[in-house]
Parts: sequence; structure tokens; C-alpha cells
Amino acid sequence: TNKMEVTAYIPGVGHNLQEHSIVLIRGGRVKDLPGVRYHIVRGTLDTLGVADRRRGRSKYGAKKPK
Repeated sequence: TNKMEVTAYIPGVGHNLQEHSIVLIRGGRVKDLPGVRYHIVRGTLDTLGVADRRRGRSKYGAKKPK
């Protein structure tokens, strides 16, 4: 909402984001990557959940598999 531009980590395997995608971010830095202080919330707004994810689904925005 505040049009802030930050460097954020995209958790999970693969993603569908493009340059001007609108995403929801949460706090939480990545120790390996300097200056990365945020995580992207998967499964909200323009970000899809991780496909074929069976365990730990809520962290990656994946629906329950059939």
C-alpha cells in the first residue's frame, strides 16, 4: 500500500512473479543474503502457492491436495 520498494526473499521452489507484481510481504531476514530483510507471503495477491507441496503447506500457500 505504501509503494515501498524492498528486496524480499521468495520462499519455496519456483515462482510466477514478474517485475511489477503486487505482493504481500512479512518480516524475517535471510542470513545468507545481505540486505534481504523481508519474505514474500506465498498464495496471496499476485503470488501463487508452491505447486505439489504436501508438507508444511501453510507456509507456502499451497492448497490441500486431492
